[in-house]
Amino acid sequence: MIRSDQGNVGVNAALIKSDGELVRRCRAGDSAAWEQVVREYSRRVYNLAYRFTGRHESAEDLTQEVFVRVYRSLEQYDPQAGDLANWLMRLARNLVIDDYRKRGRTPTDSGEDLTDHEYHLESHHDLPDRGIERSERAGQVHAAIARLAPDLRECVILRDIEELTYQEIVDILRIPIGTVKSRINRGRIELAKILRRMKFVEVA
Repeated sequence: MIRSDQGNVGVNAALIKSDGELVRRCRAGDSAAWEQVVREYSRRVYNLAYRFTGRHESAEDLTQEVFVRVYRSLEQYDPQAGDLANWLMRLARNLVIDDYRKRGRTPTDSGEDLTDHEYHLESHHDLPDRGIERSERAGQVHAAIARLAPDLRECVILRDIEELTYQEIVDILRIPIGTVKSRINRGRIELAKILRRMKFVEVA
């Protein structure tokens, strides 16, 4: 039900542009509509899960769990209340954060390189060597984030990577806005220190 199989989609796979219509078709059992949802959002969900779990297999399992939850919750989606993307990613963030906390919020050191697994939207204008440099830089940043204290880590990810507003972070973490801002500031300071120790070099 969750994985996309583009080879079996057929003529019904024409993109459905209306969120309301897309969800309506999914609820009616239209497999092509569900394939569209998975294709459009699986990268974002996987990357989010990987940032919090630090493991490829755990991120894949969590991504599957997110889409199971989404599928079972489709009747709760109200097109008048907002975009499908916002609704789906809100569900994903809540589930990923819950999983992160259940695991004790302890960063894993699996020896895996995030750049081996993370989905990348590569720029066609980058030269090959520049693409490698950017990939290495991204790997350093994510390795540094994994070393942050759990409370700082989740706030930095949600603010600086997921680009959520302070209020959105408050709603997800259920902590005062002052605490959110404090953790983000402390997290950024600690991240800068870690990157300096790693001799991180910014790529122009």
